[in-house]
Amino acid sequence: MRIAVIGAGIVGITTAYELAHDGHAVTVFERNGAAAEEASFANAGVVAPGYVTPWAAPGMPAKVFKQIFSQHAAMRVRLPINAFEMAWMWKFWRACKLDTYLQHRAQLQKLAFYSRARLHQITADLQLDYDRAEGYTVLLRTESDRRMVQPSLQVLRDAGVAFSELDEAATRLIEPALNPDTSFTGSVHLPADEVGNCRQFAHLLKDAGRALGVDFVFNSQIVSVSSSYPATLLVAPSHPNGQVNDPLPAAVEKRFDAVVVCAGLQSAALLRPLGIRVPLVPVYGYSVSAHIREPLNAPRSGLMDERYKVAISRLGQRVRVAGSAEIGGKLGVKNPAAMQTLYKVLHDWFPGAGLMSSGVQEWKGARPMLPNGPPAIGKSSAPGVWLNLGHGSSGWALACGSARLLADSMAGRKAGIDASGFDATRWG
Repeated sequence: MRIAVIGAGIVGITTAYELAHDGHAVTVFERNGAAAEEASFANAGVVAPGYVTPWAAPGMPAKVFKQIFSQHAAMRVRLPINAFEMAWMWKFWRACKLDTYLQHRAQLQKLAFYSRARLHQITADLQLDYDRAEGYTVLLRTESDRRMVQPSLQVLRDAGVAFSELDEAATRLIEPALNPDTSFTGSVHLPADEVGNCRQFAHLLKDAGRALGVDFVFNSQIVSVSSSYPATLLVAPSHPNGQVNDPLPAAVEKRFDAVVVCAGLQSAALLRPLGIRVPLVPVYGYSVSAHIREPLNAPRSGLMDERYKVAISRLGQRVRVAGSAEIGGKLGVKNPAAMQTLYKVLHDWFPGAGLMSSGVQEWKGARPMLPNGPPAIGKSSAPGVWLNLGHGSSGWALACGSARLLADSMAGRKAGIDASGFDATRWG
């Protein structure tokens, strides 16, 4: 088939690769001038399937409310907040029931483990060389943190995930650069988990897709999607790098046998005229990346500060600290408190790791989040239109499995896992 993929983030790139791998003629349309320029640009890079769980969990609304006035809150609600985001929060609250949470958690973790296996297979088959490190350690500052993490550990046991509960001394053997002046209770170490540079992987896989015949059309804005023919796109050039002075050519129609929408937050507006109302909102996250000053003072792999829900990742010759979850506000306006939390956590654990005098990259990204957890993967209610969207903060951890699931569904093949929990028609 001739298939159009809208979006060249990590989900769009993996989708295009899997479809081309199956022999389809694939064209990818991206409004930016390069791949992985938005939510996939500078995320934490964590691939830890046992920790991929729905945010809509019992007790979560109360946790958010308690942190409203906290200086270093892991979750925030910021102004301005619009009516659609308020309605999303109501759907989110309704999904925080225990039975709903348990069902969605099982579905997400099933996809996450499948995705990690597919990530490893692709990496090995194509011999991709990107910044990555094995191992993931959850740091517990106090005994209270240790008690609070116990339900999560039972989830890991139920899922068959290998982990070890370590004291401070044993943790320092795994991560010897941990600040000697910061005392803590211990950690949870997951040796099979990892961190990796999502953007690097996306660019390498883009090149592998091109070798299979994928056509990438950058600086192209999709004006509309029609289910006629069965799939027609109205494509307009977009201004590269925000340059808006020069006139652009008129939009043109492009016809395909099918179209897959992987356009992140823009997906909702594209699908609405087709009668598909996907409740996507931006949940903003932040990161700080810096060149490593001295390797002996830097982390060896990935860590998570359980208290502040902030990840610290070793990505080649850089260290990245990432976290926060904000609803409301604007993409172009960084929250100083969120940035201060990232710098605090990095200084607490690895004060000499980053070269902070120059070359520091501060980033804020909008993750496309559905209110109840599982992404929408598969055929939509509109003829010829397929969806692979709504992965939220777990796009990197779920991308490879989601793409394989979508490709198998389009081919009418039995998928490697049960795909019923990701039914795209639920947003018809």
